[in-house]
Amino acid sequence: MPQLRFHHLLLLLRHSRRPPSFPFSSSTKTTPLLSLFGSTPRSGTMAAYNNVAEAPRLLFRQLFEKDSSTYTYLLADLGHPDKPAVLVDPVDKTVNRDLTLIKELGLKLIYAVSTHVHADHVTGTGMIKGKMQGVKSVISKASNAKADLLVGHDDKIYFGNLFLEVRATPGHTVGCVTYVTGDESDQPHPRMAFTGDALLIRGCGRTDFQGGSSHQLYQSVHSQIFTLPDDTLLYPAHDYKGFTVTTVGEEMLYNPRLTKDEETFKSIMENLNLAYPKMMDVAVPANLAGGLQDLKTKV
Repeated sequence: MPQLRFHHLLLLLRHSRRPPSFPFSSSTKTTPLLSLFGSTPRSGTMAAYNNVAEAPRLLFRQLFEKDSSTYTYLLADLGHPDKPAVLVDPVDKTVNRDLTLIKELGLKLIYAVSTHVHADHVTGTGMIKGKMQGVKSVISKASNAKADLLVGHDDKIYFGNLFLEVRATPGHTVGCVTYVTGDESDQPHPRMAFTGDALLIRGCGRTDFQGGSSHQLYQSVHSQIFTLPDDTLLYPAHDYKGFTVTTVGEEMLYNPRLTKDEETFKSIMENLNLAYPKMMDVAVPANLAGGLQDLKTKV
């Protein structure tokens, strides 16, 4: 059995009195891209509860795949009757584990979401679609990969009355995005950001393949992640030292690469001399195709 590590957290939403703030002014005026039930859950800062009996409650699980040191994240709105859920960065090797957990918890998985086209493992989104009906795969349009839904900067992915905001954070790859929980008073606080390989705990993703750019990565992290509140919880796609979570404030103080000026950062990245990823020639083509989408067995 693959190694399993849980970072089990049930967040009850704190109804803050402070007014919601948005890093992009257009977010308060555009219709959300993805809504579970077809109707618009929000317009601007007004919340509509779709006949939900309770305020949203976030269930959160952090799952681990040991071979590629990849984190998969499960989020669900327990306040909604259907308990709709999102799975971020699933891995093919642990799909059965993840789907078993989802069924045990009585959740309805609606989205399998990727932060980018991974080079060190095959995404589990294709297998999930073959094993569980109604699940839609999600990836950024800029990644040039296949998925049911292609998202871009400022889009929102709704699951019940909770949502993830999409922030474009290219640099590790051209299509990297970070998914961030909302800043409205009915959303989880502190905020949470799923950074993929753009920002790791005391590190960052490499920039020497898949259209990577040290300049882009530096700008992405500083403009889209470090502008979040200091207490924002950061959850990366990988960790190789046993860490599970960090914060914006910590990384702005202690990240050995991204606390430097941009020219120093670029010099660091150019001199890493990293080995060619052993799974890259298999993983990248498979992930561009959306994973293994030909499996039809239902769990």
